Amino acid sequence: MTSFRAPRGTTDLLPEEQKYWRYIESKAMSLAGRYGYGRIDTPVFEDSNLFIRSVGEGTDIVEKEMYTFEDRGGDNVTLRPEGTAPVCRAYVEHGMHVLPQPVRMYYFCPVFRYERPQAGRFREHHQFGLEAIGDADPSVDAEVIELAWQLVMSLGLRDVHLFLNSIGDTQCRPAYVAGLVAYYSDQVDKLCPDCKIRLERNPLRLLDCKVETCRALGDDAPRSAEHLCEECQEHWVKLQGYLSGMGIPFQIEHRLVRGLDYYSRTVFEIQPNDAGAQSTIIGGGRYDRLIEQLGGRPTPGIGFGTGMERLALNLKSSGVDVPEEPSPTYLVANVGDAARLAALELAAKLRNAGVGAMLSSGSRALRGQMRQANALEIPYALILGDDEIAKGEIVVRDMKASTQESKPLADFLAEVSNQGI
Repeated sequence: MTSFRAPRGTTDLLPEEQKYWRYIESKAMSLAGRYGYGRIDTPVFEDSNLFIRSVGEGTDIVEKEMYTFEDRGGDNVTLRPEGTAPVCRAYVEHGMHVLPQPVRMYYFCPVFRYERPQAGRFREHHQFGLEAIGDADPSVDAEVIELAWQLVMSLGLRDVHLFLNSIGDTQCRPAYVAGLVAYYSDQVDKLCPDCKIRLERNPLRLLDCKVETCRALGDDAPRSAEHLCEECQEHWVKLQGYLSGMGIPFQIEHRLVRGLDYYSRTVFEIQPNDAGAQSTIIGGGRYDRLIEQLGGRPTPGIGFGTGMERLALNLKSSGVDVPEEPSPTYLVANVGDAARLAALELAAKLRNAGVGAMLSSGSRALRGQMRQANALEIPYALILGDDEIAKGEIVVRDMKASTQESKPLADFLAEVSNQGI
């Protein structure tokens, strides 16, 4: 028989892993709400042109990684490779420019990229992200970065660094890019094959290359923050002042450009100390022309995204104590057909009272049912047999202490119901 496996680059999120994801989700939602963000969910696939226009034709995502296909109606659609462009599309489509600005939205979503699977990064992975759309003031940048930093702190990750840069805008970036091209043109023989293409098509991405020889060249490359126009320089200086005033530690990294074409001015990443080529746990930046590129009026925006898988890996490697998922307090054990029905009724009453309870499996002997309680790490077993039913009692066994006592069933139900409320 054929043995099916999950497709390469995907993974099953098993029950024992869920606690990390639920922990991340609860912290992220709590913080987002505290900062005034509302949740948005967009379709898992979009018109392919949405991503070609926003992400950029010269990016690896568009050229190599997007899952694009023609559907049965003849439309060219793409599985979402990133979260920002769909939110911006929704902002335009639903006329959110009439709302108080900035409009603050957050999301959890799967994203799809055909790339080499690696630790914390799959062909289907999952993001938490947020966007603040409609305000160009650097104080909004500072607030978004603060939220990202507070998320990492609230999760219990401490050994991390915040990296910051400004890549200018359409006024000052062309001159900077020209200087970048001039610098790298003298180093063509040292560039990797991908960077030789980037030099022609997307020079800014030269600084983002993870190949060691190319990274070394970036050390002496022109620095974008030293080529800013007056407005971008003012924005850059104010942002640094705001972050310092808020007590957010940061380091300026001149090679930081992020991988998507729509970024402008502020870009940032949070990385762990043992930073490798694929170590970023949060990344984002400003995209003041993106909505205009998608057919809307000129509208500034800034946001960030973080991979759930990458965060979960960092929680494990850092030894963060994550709360366990809710589990049953009681296993209802029973002996005999009559007791089976009584056990079903008792388990239902406990759950309706807000108390976790699970019926023992099948028709095992009592000893086997106790072993099941131990294997599932359920603290208490409730034992029902013909004698207990006749007397209106229940035997409560403490599995850890290996002690048990009989109680009137009505008293036991009243006691645990009060605990469950």
